[in-house]
Formats: sequence, structure tokens, C-alpha cells
Amino acid sequence: MRVTISARHCEINGMLRERAEAVIARLDQMTPFAQEATVVFEDESARHCAEIRFRLSGGQVLVATGEGDDHRSALDRAEARLRRQLERPTAKPRRKQRRSAGNP
Repeated sequence: MRVTISARHCEINGMLRERAEAVIARLDQMTPFAQEATVVFEDESARHCAEIRFRLSGGQVLVATGEGDDHRSALDRAEARLRRQLERPTAKPRRKQRRSAGNP
């Protein structure tokens, strides 16, 4: 799986980058359909934000954001939100019912 880690309007250190890679590895183990993950760290005024985008096969994209006093806590909140999305049971496709010739 391809992992991209980036920062907007801030600098991230090596420890935070390793932490983000560990989070993505844990989330990757939850689904066999993961193809790509992107982690974006950002500073907004006094809050630190982290966003995780998880692309699954079939084109589905899961997005989770977290805010906190530092980037690490924001990453943990985003991980928890994305984990809930991955644990959700996927909807089974419905089969169309055929109408008989006598029913309009």
C-alpha cells in the first residue's frame, strides 16, 4: 500500500512521521481492500489538525479528521474515527426484483 505523509503550514519531525506510519499499518490490517493512504498535518490558528484519507478498492475513500493540542493527539482522534468507519459492516448490494408479466 502506498502511504503519503505531508504537512501544511507546519513542520513535522521524524517521530511524528513514524507514528503516522504505525497508525496506517494498524488500519491497513483491518481491511484487505486498502490501496492508498494519505496523512495530512495542518496548523489552524491555535489548533493542530490531522486528516487521514484511506482509499479502498472499488474507488471508495474514507476520510477522518481530528483536532487536538498537538499533532499526536489529533492523529489519535483521526485514527479512532477512521477505525469506526472500517468496523462498520458494508452494505450488501441489493438484487433487483423482477416483475412478472401480469404486474405493471
